[in-house]
Amino acid sequence: MSVKFKFLIFFVFFSQLLSSQINKKQNAFFTQIKNKTEKFNKNKIFSKVQTFFLESKFDSVLVYSSKLLTTQNDFELNEYCYFLRGYSFYKKRIFKEARKEFFNISKKFEFYQNTQILLGTIALEKKEFNRAILYFKEVEKDGFNELLGIDKSNVLYNLSLCYLHLKKFDRAEGYLTENIKLVEKQKDTLEIIESYGNIANFYYEQYKDNLAIPYFLKAYKLSKKLTIESSIKGKIFNQKRKTAKNMSAVEENRKDYKKALKYRKESQQWKDSLNNQNRIYEVAKKEKEFAVKEKQKEVTFLETENKIKEAQKKELLYAAIVLLILLLTSIYFYREKVKRNKIIAHQKEDLDALNATKDKLFSIVSHDLRSSVNALKSSNVVLLDNLASKNIDALGNLLKKNSAIVNGAYGLLDNLLHWALSQTKQVYFEIKSTRLFFMVEQMAYNYKPLMLEKNIQFENKVSKKDLVLADQESLKLIIRNLLDNAIKFSNKDGEIKVYSRNEHKGYCDLIVEDTGMGMTNETRLKLLEDTLLLSKKEHEDVIGTGLGLQLCKTMVKKNNGKFSIESELGVGTKMIVSLPKKQDNG
Repeated sequence: MSVKFKFLIFFVFFSQLLSSQINKKQNAFFTQIKNKTEKFNKNKIFSKVQTFFLESKFDSVLVYSSKLLTTQNDFELNEYCYFLRGYSFYKKRIFKEARKEFFNISKKFEFYQNTQILLGTIALEKKEFNRAILYFKEVEKDGFNELLGIDKSNVLYNLSLCYLHLKKFDRAEGYLTENIKLVEKQKDTLEIIESYGNIANFYYEQYKDNLAIPYFLKAYKLSKKLTIESSIKGKIFNQKRKTAKNMSAVEENRKDYKKALKYRKESQQWKDSLNNQNRIYEVAKKEKEFAVKEKQKEVTFLETENKIKEAQKKELLYAAIVLLILLLTSIYFYREKVKRNKIIAHQKEDLDALNATKDKLFSIVSHDLRSSVNALKSSNVVLLDNLASKNIDALGNLLKKNSAIVNGAYGLLDNLLHWALSQTKQVYFEIKSTRLFFMVEQMAYNYKPLMLEKNIQFENKVSKKDLVLADQESLKLIIRNLLDNAIKFSNKDGEIKVYSRNEHKGYCDLIVEDTGMGMTNETRLKLLEDTLLLSKKEHEDVIGTGLGLQLCKTMVKKNNGKFSIESELGVGTKMIVSLPKKQDNG
């Protein structure tokens, strides 16, 4: 066998070794796979697929990805499943199944270029060189996506290898040259040496010694500069051996046997170093295995000892947990008891306050009703006397007086009924759009006799356009009580005005203004307090419990409104009810 034939065998073997796998940027590729598939990790099955893939457990990848493909229809997720399955079959060298999976992937898939490279590598392994060229050329045409772990130099080298097997030496030479330029830019000495060796063997196999020998020499000189790194010591020894052996063959062909012998000795030295290193590794491996066995004995003993200690710790821990649970349970029940006692005490206070209010309410109501009935009784005696004497004028006055007494008593009973219903939450309530003007007009009509008796001038200046959102029955109650109070606290020949204004966004103010006796600021603030206690009488000629005003405040609040009072003693009072408004679209 000639020397040059030896070179050819070495070159083809070395080339196929490189082209059968995509390893140069394996870490970058796996990192990108992890980053791109993190968005699917909510899917528990795919999360397992991803984990097994990153751990290179390809059988598990195939099992779980198959299960996933039968349970969901997410197009993007399916493409990742096809890709990871194809890669797993490729790594297991089941190329037929790998191709089937890769053919399911579309051009829009993020790792489409990686798919084409893998298909090209499979074709190269199967010696389908023309098909392999098609795949590698498509990647070259689209540009190299370095971010996804694609090694451009590996693609260029595989293309050169395909053309070499097809005897298209010019094309092979072009890709080999381009590959050299690329690895020289990357400044990876080991890759540069490999590339120089490949192109040198390429030229030497074609008997182009003048082109081949400079590359052999460059590779040899670079190998001399390699420093021995523990992590890749074997690779470095092997490169030094190969380059020296190649130079020995070159000098032997050039009949310079002295130099050839020198290079062959150097090659043998590196081979011995590599063998020595391998022997050292074997001895170290045996020593390590023995140390591991001894250590395993210690570990087994310590594990037994630790199990006993762990059992003791667990017993103590369980006892502590039981005690802690008992303590926490005791604290919980104690706090619950204290909390219940506080709630009971608070409820008792509220009940006492409600009872006091009830007693006061019934005391005032019974007193006022008794006063009204007594006044009506006395008035009827006088009425009968005047009827006997046929005193028509006196009869008219007495009937008006009786009417006023009955209206007051009726209003008191009506308020009492509404208050009772509101306290027991039995009032029917429906908020809807209501026109204020007609509501005021209707309520004022019922109080005209009382206003005539006091000669009170009444004006309804509410805008006919104003619409408010309120429950009609509760709104009637509010207006009725405000008018009743205005009449009650007005002097003879007084004035009462009811009008509206729209100064606040979203609210319409209904104002009942009188020119009566008014009130002090202290009384005004007391009336506005949110309390169930009733206000006291402040004028001996006025019969009232304050229950009507309390009902007004309650109903205004229930209608999502606001209540306020403006008053000055001796001048008059403004009762202001602000209700949510609705624009009149008519």
